[in-house]
Amino acid sequence: MTATAPRFGPSSPVRVLLAVTVLVGTILGALLVGASPASAHAALTGSNPKDGAVVATAPKEVTLTFSEQIAMGDDSIRVLEPSGKRADTAEVRDLGTGGTVVYGVALHSGLPDGTYTVAWQAVSADSHPVSGAFTFSIGAPSKTEVALPEEEAGGGVVGFLYDVARYAAYGGFVLLAGGAAFVLLCWQRGATVRRVQRLVVQGWVAMTASTLALLLLRGPYTGSGKLADVLDLGALPAVLETKTGAALVSRLLLLGAAALFVAVLFGAYAKREDETEKKDLSFGLAVGGTVVAAGIAATWALSEHASTGVQSAVAMPVDVLHLLAVAVWLGGLATLLTVLHRSAPIERRAVQRFSTAAFTSVVVLAATGLYQSWRQVGSWSALTGTRYGQLLLIKVALVAVMVGVAWVSRRWTGRLSEATEVAPEREKETAAGCGENADASTDPERAAQLARQRAAVATAERKRNRDADNERSGLRRSVLAETAVAVILLAVTTMLTSTEPGRTEEAAAEAGNSQAAARPAGPAEIEMPFDTGGENGKGTVRLSLDPALSGGNDMHLWTESPDGKPLDAPEVKVSFTLKAKQIGPLPITPDRLTAGHWTAGAVQIPMPGDWTVKVTVRTSDIDQTTIDKNIKIG
Repeated sequence: MTATAPRFGPSSPVRVLLAVTVLVGTILGALLVGASPASAHAALTGSNPKDGAVVATAPKEVTLTFSEQIAMGDDSIRVLEPSGKRADTAEVRDLGTGGTVVYGVALHSGLPDGTYTVAWQAVSADSHPVSGAFTFSIGAPSKTEVALPEEEAGGGVVGFLYDVARYAAYGGFVLLAGGAAFVLLCWQRGATVRRVQRLVVQGWVAMTASTLALLLLRGPYTGSGKLADVLDLGALPAVLETKTGAALVSRLLLLGAAALFVAVLFGAYAKREDETEKKDLSFGLAVGGTVVAAGIAATWALSEHASTGVQSAVAMPVDVLHLLAVAVWLGGLATLLTVLHRSAPIERRAVQRFSTAAFTSVVVLAATGLYQSWRQVGSWSALTGTRYGQLLLIKVALVAVMVGVAWVSRRWTGRLSEATEVAPEREKETAAGCGENADASTDPERAAQLARQRAAVATAERKRNRDADNERSGLRRSVLAETAVAVILLAVTTMLTSTEPGRTEEAAAEAGNSQAAARPAGPAEIEMPFDTGGENGKGTVRLSLDPALSGGNDMHLWTESPDGKPLDAPEVKVSFTLKAKQIGPLPITPDRLTAGHWTAGAVQIPMPGDWTVKVTVRTSDIDQTTIDKNIKIG
């Protein structure tokens, strides 16, 4: 809910327009500012062998290159044979040098030919799990019994519960910090209101419970993904050693300090009657509460997006300010709605103070959001073409809607009359009317019945007073609308914190496109039937050239009998000729790898074109033939 300074009339939209202007600036800044990337959510930028590559001989190891630092365990990279058997030693090594992030795993010797699957899972520097899979082939592609994982890391039931706990943590923080700020900044008398006390305490309980849930869910969330592992306390020490685990434990400790703060706020502070003493206590609570709230907000900033990438030393305090502004605005809205919904008497001055505090929060949100958008998005394409950018647009639209509704609330505030208590005489009359016969009876059942009647009459009286106050009813409806939008806004914010930033997603896509551009869609293959004229002299030659580009290529050649079985010819020779340029023949003598399989590495093709491949096959001492076919080399 935004505000206008007292010098502006109730209908003046000056500050509202200013807030909207700043919000528009947030969008424009996110779109137009382009600078060095701010990483978050590690992305795979390269591998050896590459995705889809066909290698002549089995590599000694598989290496993966990432865009930022990650955490990997011994089982984080798995290489599987076509049969599904493990082909690696399960010992992941850090091979990074000079700032590069490279991890590798050694392979067993004597691996058979076929298609291998590489599946990996890690935890990025911003605490979120990342995973992926790709394939490469030894000798030639083949069928594989291994299915690529369809579910991303951090998904499934465990991922859903983890996201729910994150939402509850954010919601609890908003109610705890925002409700307390509303009391200290706007409505000190609210410290004595039971409904306000309950709201703040419920925020503390929700945040404490969700933090404990996050600690228990963290292990399976970043690891197995199995719900049963939530109860495995043996994994908890490993979680506590991580950055996120340390942040969650720190949050629990700060929540202990917050409990003491809440006890003083609704205890000694609420009962204090001396204005001077209360003012001094207000100052102490404001300072202490700000420190505790900033500390709790820092547990997010120190372990998530703000803690990685460029300018992290600036981004983390900016993120803390952003979270505090969210809490003051949305938490204050929830508190005000609670008071208005129950028709509790609240002074016009208190609503106006909150209006000013909310406007200040919106300005802080706009400024910090501008900076965060620059770090995480930075371009038109990332804003509209990535999930993070699309969620950011939705968030900005929701904030704009809230600002518009807040302007309506501001108009109702301007017409709001001072809250008045029910006239004592009216209360006395009501009490007398309900209890005129109370003294005539000592029956406990009759006394209880009279008490219920008095409560019903008092409730009806409050309802009549509420319905008669059109301004207060209008304010209540507009604040309810703001709060409904705020609930959705908080959900979108939670999704943003667990979504790969636009910059990183685009960088990963560019890296993938570069790898794809560096190789053709697949190795070029040709088949040629042959007949040497002798016994067992008929068959087919199948030749594969990878990557079928000018420069070095890997060549594989298979000879097969008519029934598809390997034909072990005594000798095979190959030559390449580019007739259009009068180049060649370039002779190649492949090495026999296995029965019916020959290979040659580093076959140099000087330029692209339609090359004629001639293959000479000898099936006996006297029986041989030469066949040819064109192959396209790009």
